[in-house]
Amino acid sequence: MTPSAVDFSDVQGLVRFGHGRLEEARYALVRVKRLEAARAWLRSVPVTTAAAASPPPTTALQVAFTAAGLGALGLPPAVRAAFSPEFLSGMAEDSRSRRLGDVGANAPTGWAWGGARGEPHLVVMFFAASGGLAGFVAGQTGEAWKDGFETPHWLETSALDGVEPFGFADGISQPDLDWSQQRDVNAGRIAYSSNVALGEFLLGYRNEYDKYSDRPLLDADARSAGLLPAQDAPDKKDLGRNGTYLVMRQLRQDVRAFWQFVHGQAGGNAAQAEALAAAFVGRTRTGVPLSAPQASKLNQFDFDDDPAGARCPIGAHIRRANPRNADYPGRPTRLARLLADLGFGRKVFREDLTSSVRFHRILRRGREYGPGLKPEDALVPAPVKDEERGLHFVCLNANIGRQFEFLQNAWLASVKFSGLTNESDPLLGTRAKLAGCPVTDAFTLPQDGAPARVVTGLPQFVTVRGGAYFFLPGLRALRYIAGA
Repeated sequence: MTPSAVDFSDVQGLVRFGHGRLEEARYALVRVKRLEAARAWLRSVPVTTAAAASPPPTTALQVAFTAAGLGALGLPPAVRAAFSPEFLSGMAEDSRSRRLGDVGANAPTGWAWGGARGEPHLVVMFFAASGGLAGFVAGQTGEAWKDGFETPHWLETSALDGVEPFGFADGISQPDLDWSQQRDVNAGRIAYSSNVALGEFLLGYRNEYDKYSDRPLLDADARSAGLLPAQDAPDKKDLGRNGTYLVMRQLRQDVRAFWQFVHGQAGGNAAQAEALAAAFVGRTRTGVPLSAPQASKLNQFDFDDDPAGARCPIGAHIRRANPRNADYPGRPTRLARLLADLGFGRKVFREDLTSSVRFHRILRRGREYGPGLKPEDALVPAPVKDEERGLHFVCLNANIGRQFEFLQNAWLASVKFSGLTNESDPLLGTRAKLAGCPVTDAFTLPQDGAPARVVTGLPQFVTVRGGAYFFLPGLRALRYIAGA
């Protein structure tokens, strides 16, 4: 079947653009107060699309719904039941919390929003060029908004010039969506590539398995008439088409603890502290990858020339978050593929221990919050009232379980990632004791021709403060949800 071209006017702009050029942003976590008033606001609000515009807009607004929010807006139970089970049960479900590492200080019982505090119904995301946010928000949250919604939480953001709170360049490694849908996903890969099937991030299109992710397919009737047909079931209307799932987590970062720890390990030597911090991340603070410092571009590299992690440790954050492997370890030759099929040609045993990354990519759309803090300033004691800083982590994926949750559970939180033991992600790990693994606060730095150095006693640097799963619909689906 020939894939149909994407109607960008039906896709919310966050998917395609990310709105990074709009420096100011604010997120409203809202609950439906009056059904008809909420629906009326949703029908009238100017949701920004992925269609290109010249000049680009100076503001943007995006809307996404939790499962509870779809229920509050009157979406029939049979329709809601067709969404993914992860979305329906929510991020704070008990067994899911254990898998995601949301235990101890990360447990949903202690969150500032979501979890025990109650799940929001919607997230409304406001973006604007510098100086324009306050007026834009005020213009969209007047009497009609107040009549339809309660707004128990506003999440503020900061513009830190492309640097996350620990001080490292951020947003470098992103997948490249195959908007043209031309790549043959069945051909396999023997070299890492950032190009990923559109269906990994947008529902209603083929994914890396050459399949369509599950989503609500409706019988054609008067209400569903405005929806697009399903490509894999043309007699059905596709409520998921051009939509995706949005994962949001508020992550508080203890910047002082991070820099004070690495300086303590380095005995106060600034250069050694900087090197250890870079080893935790896998990049220098300017974004240069440790495994390929001569790379022409900061995202065009893999770990093939550093299989044992002598330059970029196996457990470094960027290596866990994106192992940059392919279906076939090794170099892109026919012989390499044959050897891989036969089980030969591995440089180190761990090449067989990590699933091919093309099945587990996420599209990150987060924003920092709180004031910046330079590493040298983080070494002094905190003031009595130190402002909270961190990241509003936002990612998009068509399959929450196979993408975000797999990455979080099997790679970031796992103490067995790629054959490692006793350590989880150096930035995001909880250091919690686990059954059969009472120590999880280590970090291994392999050394060429020498025993590995093991750093122990890592504190927890990042704490989850809230989170939820949302459905970010296409524009036609948004009108359906709003009762149009």
